[in-house]
Amino acid sequence: MKQKVLKVHPDDNVLVALVDLHEGEVVEYQGEEYVIKERIPAKHKFAQEVLPQGKEVIMYGVLVGKAQSDILKGGLLSTVNVKHAASGFTIGERRTSWNIPDVSKWQTRTFYGYHRADGGVGTANYWLVVPMVFCENRNLEVLEESLVNQLGYGRNKTYANQARQLIELYRSGKNINDLLDAPLDEVSVTPSNERLFPNVDGIKFLNHAGGCGGTRQDAIALCGLLAGYITHPNVAGATVLSLGCQNAQVQILEDEIKKRDPNFSKPLYILEQQKVGTESQLLSLAIKQTFAGLVQANECKREPAPLSKICIGLECGGSDGFSGISANPAIGYTSDLLTALGGSVILAEFPELCGVEQNLSDRCVEPEIAEKFSFLMRTYSERAEAVGSGFDMNPSPGNIKDGLITDAIKSAGAAKKGGTSPVADVLDYPEKVKKRGLNLLCTPGNDVESTTAEVASGANVVLFTTGLGTPTGNPIVPVVKLASNTTLFNRMNDIIDLNTGTIIEGDETIEQAGERILDYVVRVASGEIEVAAVRHGQDDFIPWKRGVSL
Repeated sequence: MKQKVLKVHPDDNVLVALVDLHEGEVVEYQGEEYVIKERIPAKHKFAQEVLPQGKEVIMYGVLVGKAQSDILKGGLLSTVNVKHAASGFTIGERRTSWNIPDVSKWQTRTFYGYHRADGGVGTANYWLVVPMVFCENRNLEVLEESLVNQLGYGRNKTYANQARQLIELYRSGKNINDLLDAPLDEVSVTPSNERLFPNVDGIKFLNHAGGCGGTRQDAIALCGLLAGYITHPNVAGATVLSLGCQNAQVQILEDEIKKRDPNFSKPLYILEQQKVGTESQLLSLAIKQTFAGLVQANECKREPAPLSKICIGLECGGSDGFSGISANPAIGYTSDLLTALGGSVILAEFPELCGVEQNLSDRCVEPEIAEKFSFLMRTYSERAEAVGSGFDMNPSPGNIKDGLITDAIKSAGAAKKGGTSPVADVLDYPEKVKKRGLNLLCTPGNDVESTTAEVASGANVVLFTTGLGTPTGNPIVPVVKLASNTTLFNRMNDIIDLNTGTIIEGDETIEQAGERILDYVVRVASGEIEVAAVRHGQDDFIPWKRGVSL
């Protein structure tokens, strides 16, 4: 640890505690001494100067709140004395110049991926089983039970062994305290059988709670999302189960597929239960067709592809006060590197862009793109306020406890994931990425809803930063988990892949970490590394019903 405090931006009037600071402690930053007025937990902020009531609180160079009472120099900023505040935004001048990073050492690099007929390249090769409506979820469960283990895609976990140990102890007469104190075998995850189809990474089942009972707009959005998965480069083909009478009609799905891939040629089997007849007829047919599809999928093998074929989804969840100064700017630099190489990145979670809209709007390459961003942000915010839940209510209790006391503070740090490159395009949910470079995608801040949407838009790798720890994954795309602090990385290293706490400790620069992350992404994209979320089978999938979700 080279220093105890940090000033994120020259215009800021607050400092971040990198370690716990105690009342009366004197800390020095850039030649000036600060007497700490009360305990400042690591990740939290204290006033660099006296902040009288009503004074604007500046961090990351932007307005992040206003003092609700006088805050002494060296005093803790909290939800009691600071309230959320953010600057407005307009359609201003285009500010698209940026410092393009040196990418010479990656120019000739390739990754090994699955090439598709539409020009996309997958980082994995999956077969999908998709329900058009929640009524088909049980049939999906039957198919999963029938196929996964038999084909070698199941994973044995030793939790069942732990239960058997406790059974034996109970039968031998042990009491409750003995059972609670009993040492149990460590848990490990291993493949259950050898794969029949070595070039297919698995069969994934997209269970969901939609397809009927909502608005027609919900059904269209769901079909668009599912079409994004079916046409995704990580998917070889799909089996679709439809009941028949639901709002999400097969024709809507087929139309959405054509929007994304007019020359769609992947194997696609669509079964409608109300036409097929009995459940056993439906399932037998689904098993045969899925097996036939797997035979075709197995013919595809990894081949070299340029790094420009990588599309990274940028995500954060369980964020803390270090996320915006370590993990997020680190993957922001990774984003800039990939953009300079001709690749694509997706920055989503619109409720977590509150207060940085002007910067992002100015970076849009065309005024029309900025106008679309403005419309989506304002509409989303107005809908949230209409039901009494504005963007200011986005931070979770965990965020607040670890230093993100206003949405504007959280947002200013979250936006760092997008780097500094121009905004090539703005997408509404669940549109597909069409342009190389930085894309802004309208999604909620909810981790799984947003990750689900980024993948539907074309992300074939997701970088997911966390300060508190979360297991989030995705059925078809590797989700790389990055810790913002070393303590978390050491405590939850079974579900975290990379550590950026090295930045906080002064052992690595943001740029060095960003380069290390890109190297890791290339290896993940080539199938050389199995990330924790894939290893654990963390197949999170939640479609966004277009309503207020922060």
